Amino acid sequence: MPREGVRIRTKTILVKFFDPDNVVYREARKGCPISALKEMFPELFRGERVVHGNLFLEEGINLIWTAVCGGSFTPFDNNNAHIGVGDGTDPEDYSQTGLTGANKYYKKVDTGYPVYGSGRKAVFRATFGADEANFTWNEWTVANGPGDDYVNLNRKVENLGTKTQGSTWILTVELYIG
Repeated sequence: MPREGVRIRTKTILVKFFDPDNVVYREARKGCPISALKEMFPELFRGERVVHGNLFLEEGINLIWTAVCGGSFTPFDNNNAHIGVGDGTDPEDYSQTGLTGANKYYKKVDTGYPVYGSGRKAVFRATFGADEANFTWNEWTVANGPGDDYVNLNRKVENLGTKTQGSTWILTVELYIG
């Protein structure tokens, strides 16, 4: 007998480079694949971390249903999608509408993102350059605009480290439904 059930899974990948001159940043913003960046700049590569799990927010879920049913909404496309990072440590809650920390930064996704239409997922990627978001990264979200006033699909709380001046961090968020 068939049963109903949907799994929501997420994977976040953080890639770090020492990049005081923003050479990695410029290539990454053009959508250059991570593997190519590592090959082009091996001496600047500082590490990679993969994190699983997050919480889809109520406002994000409601927007998904609005889209499915043909309602009016701002899409999470290359013109609007942003990844926000912040230093908030409040536990995830469905009712949240953005990041909770005092320090936060929303960055428009890189060229070529989001990627969607296969694999039951959407992939968002944003690159934060040497002078951007230099604080402790404890939380992140995908939003359809550059701030908490826009619709946030998800929120995850986990310490990713402290980004400092002269570093480029690339955050990729994969959201799966199925």
